[in-house]
Amino acid sequence: MQRLKQPHSRRREEADFTALPSPLLHVVGYAAEARQTSVLRYTAPVQVERRPRPWVEYTELAALFLIQGAAMGMWFVPLSTVLDANGLHAVKPFAFATSALAAFVSPLIFGAMADRHASPVRVLRGLSLATGLAMALASTGIQQRWNPWLVIGLIQLHALCSSPTWSIASTIVFARLREPKREFGPIRAMATIGWMGGCLLVSALGADTTALAGYSGAVTWAVVAALSYLLPVVEPPPVSGPVTIRQRLGLDALTLLKNHDHRVVFITAALFNIPLAAFYPYTPPHLKELGLGHTTAWMSLGQVTEIIVMFGLAGLLARWRLKWIIVAGLGFGVVRFALCALDNRAGVLAGVVLHGCSFTLVFITAQIYLDERVAPGWRARAQALMALMTGGVGNLLGYLGGGWWFAFNTSPTGTRWSVFWIGLTVAVAGVLCYFLLAYHGRSSGLAQEKLN
Repeated sequence: MQRLKQPHSRRREEADFTALPSPLLHVVGYAAEARQTSVLRYTAPVQVERRPRPWVEYTELAALFLIQGAAMGMWFVPLSTVLDANGLHAVKPFAFATSALAAFVSPLIFGAMADRHASPVRVLRGLSLATGLAMALASTGIQQRWNPWLVIGLIQLHALCSSPTWSIASTIVFARLREPKREFGPIRAMATIGWMGGCLLVSALGADTTALAGYSGAVTWAVVAALSYLLPVVEPPPVSGPVTIRQRLGLDALTLLKNHDHRVVFITAALFNIPLAAFYPYTPPHLKELGLGHTTAWMSLGQVTEIIVMFGLAGLLARWRLKWIIVAGLGFGVVRFALCALDNRAGVLAGVVLHGCSFTLVFITAQIYLDERVAPGWRARAQALMALMTGGVGNLLGYLGGGWWFAFNTSPTGTRWSVFWIGLTVAVAGVLCYFLLAYHGRSSGLAQEKLN
């Protein structure tokens, strides 16, 4: 805090008020002014620089993302080959659609629970245990060749449990960061590292085509639940008045769409995720046609650049307006698909590399936007609504639309890859134009864009 200062160089014998709390310092300072014949100049207290959080706390948050990312990667990446190896090729589209269907339901419900009724840490703990149990049951069904539709039902149960976990974990991490725009990127990068590590572990265990991949993921989810006991449990503020069914289902999160810029960010993320959903399943076969084996390893190039950009995101947020960071991400998306349309090794691999830049600058920045611009009591629901818009609306339309577009460009003689990728290029260009025209933003800098 600042001491009371005399104008010019004159000094008076005065009591030292610097030990008083800030509100009392104001009162005493102005009282002294009234008593003095010469008016004193009062300078407002300067905010004291806070010490950085202990490294142990950051380690806990990084470990949460690292282990959760590994658990998710152990399930989603080998799921396709595991289903094929166990005679369930026919139901594979339905298995992947379960995550999109679950994103319409559970994120909002559990997001509302974390905002109103229970600590996000407790919610994540319960969901982690439920996800691990459902994953083990689904893996058993696959291994034992149960009825395919019973297996799909178990996979759907797993999706309902796992779908909210990412938005809940993000809410926990954001709540413990003092400067999210500077600190979130490096911590979020640990989830990508964990995803890659989980995939490598599955391959090291020789479980790429067996139910052991699912069992390994189930054990990892149990580790996530155990780790949650190290995190502080912060109960949500008490709810005044009765809670309606609409609020319990989290549907009141749709109120966020009334804000113009919120609505534009949500819609942009959903629209951008539609062509992105087609990137994941159709890039590996294109690489294979070009003579590049080990497609999983080649696809990991995008995750490497994703990690690099996450570590540099803080610098971008400090210098650029949020609008131009998202525009840059959308622009990278346009260039990525345009390079894939060249239909050669260099072009497709360059597109894979740019994927990490595009993904981070759009989706991670959007998450930081929500934490900065949405009131604390709504943040879990805001992250849940983002999960619904991207994982639900975006993925479902992307899987269906991307599948139709791929079939349209495929004939017995082969796939017209250039036309396929040009179509996705045009789609992302349309999203870029929409965002440029619709988003208003605030004056300058993300820190100045916060809404109460």
